[in-house]
Amino acid sequence: MIEQIKTLRSEIGARVRKLRQERRWSQTRLAALLGISQNYLSLLERGRGSFTAEQLLTILKHFNVPIDYFSPIKNSTEVGGQIQNALAREGAGHLIERTDIIPSEQLKDAADAIRETLLSADSARQITALAPVLAAHARNLNLPKLKAQLAEAGVDRRLPWAAENTKEALDRELRRGELPRQLAVAYERARLVLQDAFLPWALANMGKANDFPDDILDPDIASEKSKEEVRRESSEISRRWRILSRIQVEDFVQALRAAND
Repeated sequence: MIEQIKTLRSEIGARVRKLRQERRWSQTRLAALLGISQNYLSLLERGRGSFTAEQLLTILKHFNVPIDYFSPIKNSTEVGGQIQNALAREGAGHLIERTDIIPSEQLKDAADAIRETLLSADSARQITALAPVLAAHARNLNLPKLKAQLAEAGVDRRLPWAAENTKEALDRELRRGELPRQLAVAYERARLVLQDAFLPWALANMGKANDFPDDILDPDIASEKSKEEVRRESSEISRRWRILSRIQVEDFVQALRAAND
């Protein structure tokens, strides 16, 4: 029984640490929120003590995660599967919904799917699948609100980066002139929302790009050598938003086409 308690403490501590790191919070910031010292939070994250129920509820509330987040402890495969299923439901029809994944209350609509993809996607395929989702829902999304939610994790530039890549992909598909009329009308409406409303607002509220560190999107970009290689090959859009990723506009184009095949 004692070993089970120790294991549970370690699992919860590791999950809190992972969530904190995904949202780009320092230990000092989270400790202040919980009313404890940074040293004590460090111990809790290593399983050397127990979070109180009130502390866990505070974490759930501020990081906008469901009540079942800590029990059972979710693994990364399940999270990735939930994101994939949410994207498939919201317009990324080329992604196969997994039937072995329990639906999450955290992913109720398109805004949730977009937010969690930009926070926790496990593949470039999921990220580029945002193109058909944004194309389907751009007119009904509160994009500034979504950007503000991502700002809490320190990754708000990922949304305009994805939006601009999607806008360029929509441009290319519309210029190709081979779309069914109904789809072309939907693409044009989404393109105008991104081009004329959201992206100018995001640029106006971003500040100077040089004031921000690079946001590393691809998990395999770890060494300084790989960072420099990606910087040299980055698209103009990635450089504008200071996103380090090998993903290019053409990848978003391919996602649009795959979703409508």
